[in-house]
Amino acid sequence: MALMTGDEYIESIKALGLEANLMGAKTGTLPDHPLVEPSIRAVAATYDSAQRKEAASLFRVKSSLSGEEINRFTHLHQSTDDLVNKVKMQRYLGNVTSCCFQRCVGLDAANAVYSVTYECDEKHGTKYHQRFRDYWSRAQTEDLVVDGAMTDPKGDRGKRPKDQADPDLFVRVVERKSDGVIVRGAKLHQTGMLNSHEMIVMPTINMREGEEDWAICFAIPTNTKGIRYIYGRQASDTRKLEGPKLDVGNPIFGGQEVMTIFEDLFVPDERIFLCGEVDYSGLLVERFAGYHRQSYGGCKVGVGDVLIGAAALIARMNGVEKASHIRDKIVEMIHLNETMFACGIACSSMGHETMAGNYEINMLLANVCKLNVTRFPYELARLATDIAGGLLGTLPSAKDLEDPVAGPYIKKYLAAADGVETVDRMKVLRLIENLVAGAGSVAYLIESMHGAGPPTAQRIMIGRQADLEGKINLVKSILE
Repeated sequence: MALMTGDEYIESIKALGLEANLMGAKTGTLPDHPLVEPSIRAVAATYDSAQRKEAASLFRVKSSLSGEEINRFTHLHQSTDDLVNKVKMQRYLGNVTSCCFQRCVGLDAANAVYSVTYECDEKHGTKYHQRFRDYWSRAQTEDLVVDGAMTDPKGDRGKRPKDQADPDLFVRVVERKSDGVIVRGAKLHQTGMLNSHEMIVMPTINMREGEEDWAICFAIPTNTKGIRYIYGRQASDTRKLEGPKLDVGNPIFGGQEVMTIFEDLFVPDERIFLCGEVDYSGLLVERFAGYHRQSYGGCKVGVGDVLIGAAALIARMNGVEKASHIRDKIVEMIHLNETMFACGIACSSMGHETMAGNYEINMLLANVCKLNVTRFPYELARLATDIAGGLLGTLPSAKDLEDPVAGPYIKKYLAAADGVETVDRMKVLRLIENLVAGAGSVAYLIESMHGAGPPTAQRIMIGRQADLEGKINLVKSILE
C-alpha cells in the first residue's frame, strides 16, 4: 500500500480517533468538523494528485529504501533532480489548493534526521540511523503523513532551556528507563498535526553541554496516550460554521495549526533518534530549517499564482484590465513570485550529497529563498488589495445576497463589467480577502514570515554561509 488515495487517507485519519480542545470544547470527530474538514481535504490533495496522470512524474518516485513506488512526500532525496521536483510538486499543490497542504514539514524533517543520524552514529557509535531507516521505511510503505515538530514555547527568550523558571518550556527528557524515555513539554505552531498519522519531534535550538535532557529527537504516533491537542484560531475561521461557502473565500480547502502537549509521554528506544548528543542538535535544526526554507520557494509560489490570477480576474471584472497601472502591478506580482521560485529551484539545483547518501539543498541559497518569502508575499497581498478595490473590506454577506429584499439591490449596485455576474465577482473578492486578510492569510502571510524561522534566522545563516573572508581574499588577489 505504497500509494493511498485521498479518500483512503481521510478514512485512515478517522481511524486514529484523535481528540482536541477546539473553541472551548473537546471533540473527537475532528475530520468531520467544519473547521477541520477543509484542512484534511488539502492533505488529501497530496494523495489524489499522485493518482493524476499529468502529475505522476512529480508525485511518484522509486524508494531508495524498498525499491517500491512511493509518494514523493515520503521520499529521501537521491539527486538534485529530486530536490527540484519537490519544489515543482509544491507549486503544483499550491495551485490546486490555494493554501498550505501541510505535508512538506514531515518530508523536510525526515531528510534532515536521515543524514544527521548517520553522522552522529559515525562519531558516537550510536545506533540511530538504522532505527530511523526502519521507521521511515514503514512511513513510505504505508504512505503516512508525518508532522515535523520543532518549535518549542521557549518562555523567556533571553534564557537557555536549563535556566527557565519552568524547564518544560523546551521539550525534555524527565526520566530515562531501560526501554525508553519519558518526555514532557509542548510544541507550538504545528501545521497539520491533527491530520497526521505520526510526528517527528526535534530540538528547537542548538543545545549545549549541560542541556542533554533537551537534546531529544523521536517519532511517535499522533494518537499515543500522553499527548493533548489544542486547536488554533484563524482569522474569519467561524465563517466555515455559518453556511454559505461564498463568504469563506476558499470553498474547499484550508489550513490547520495546533498546540501539542506532551504529558509524561513514553517513547520507546526504537523510536529515539537523538538523546543527549548536544553536538548534533544544532546540525539537525539547521538542516531541517534549510530543507523547509527551500519548500517555501514552491508552496508559497503556488498560492501566489492563484492570488495573481484572482487579481487579474477581478481587474477584468471591474473593467480596468487594460489600464497601464493595473498591468504594471500584475507584472510586478509575477516578477516577485517567479523570483521566489527561482531561489527554490536554484538552491535545489546546487544541492549536494550528504554522507548518508541523500541530497541536501545549497544552504546559503535556501536561506536567501526564505528571506525573500518573508517579504514578497506581503507585497503581492498589498498589490492584490490595491487592484481589488475597497469592496474587499465592505462586501455584503452571502446571506444578504440570497435575501429576497437585499439580494436584488446587491446584484444591481455591485454590477461591474458587461457580462459579469455579481455573484462571480463576489466569489473572486472573497478569495482575495481569504488570502490577504482571512483564514488563508495564516499560511500565506504569517507562515511566510515565521514558518521555518523568522527573517533574523535566515540573516544569521546567510552571514555564516556567505564566505565573506573568501570574498575579501578575492579583492586582495585582484589588487596584488
